[in-house]
Amino acid sequence: MIIKLLGSAAGGGFPQWNCACPNCRRARSGDPSARPRRNDSLAISPDGCRWILLNASPDVCLQTEENVCLHPGPSFRGSPIQAILLTDAELDHTTGLLGLRQGSSIDVYATQPVLGALADSFPVRRIVEPFANFLWHETKPEESFPLFGGQLLVCPFDLGNKPPRYISAGPLREVTAQQEPWSIGYRITDLRTGGIAVYAPGIEAWSQTLERHLESADCIFLDGTFWLSEELRELGISELRASDMGHLPVAGPGGSAELFARLPARRKVYVHINNTNPMLLEDSQERRTLTDLGIEIGFDGMEMEV
Repeated sequence: MIIKLLGSAAGGGFPQWNCACPNCRRARSGDPSARPRRNDSLAISPDGCRWILLNASPDVCLQTEENVCLHPGPSFRGSPIQAILLTDAELDHTTGLLGLRQGSSIDVYATQPVLGALADSFPVRRIVEPFANFLWHETKPEESFPLFGGQLLVCPFDLGNKPPRYISAGPLREVTAQQEPWSIGYRITDLRTGGIAVYAPGIEAWSQTLERHLESADCIFLDGTFWLSEELRELGISELRASDMGHLPVAGPGGSAELFARLPARRKVYVHINNTNPMLLEDSQERRTLTDLGIEIGFDGMEMEV
């Protein structure tokens, strides 16, 4: 299968429109060591002609234009994008659905809480219904399903139960106490080549479930949102810790980097990187530390085959 990283930044992109942190200032100055990035999203294809998107970012229309393989044709209307797999109901992963409403027919896969949020608190499903033929499919952790006539096999797995902040207190916020998780990852297997890719952009903890799905993968795209748990606090931006936002930091006590480095995958890539994270800077010590561990920092346009 062919994998293209359409965007590698966390919500807000890089630079973020209202942020003047050191990273964003360097990106705006044109510093080649601080390359701009769009919101996180991945595209996967079994043949280079038919594609799925993993998450629909606010930048989705720009991302499709920047990648020729996602251009429409040969008919006047249509798209090689056949399905979208949502990892959660966060705004930076779902608002792109509104941008794909122009008469498209697309299969959208998500867990029950996410489908509920998109029908209620953030009513994307009701908004797009008059414009497009979106087919909504419920996914369940550990229940695999085929795509592209069985060429790819997709296995969702549990990553966490933290709902988006826009979900107010009430039954929808508590739904995961009885039902499916709010946040999932996807393990995708190419049944022709045997190649395995894992996409997990939002990790609350390094669980046994996560470890099990990562240990035999050929390439992994992992949550790299924050370098440190207290990153936003130290910059004076917010009182929220990484854990408050549903993310395991890369470094520090219990961080993901050392555990990630031990995995046997050929390609280990951090994605969903917040604009404040120093590993974005190609000349930073943090970047050198990860490079020495055999871990890559995802960038927009990165491509590989598995």
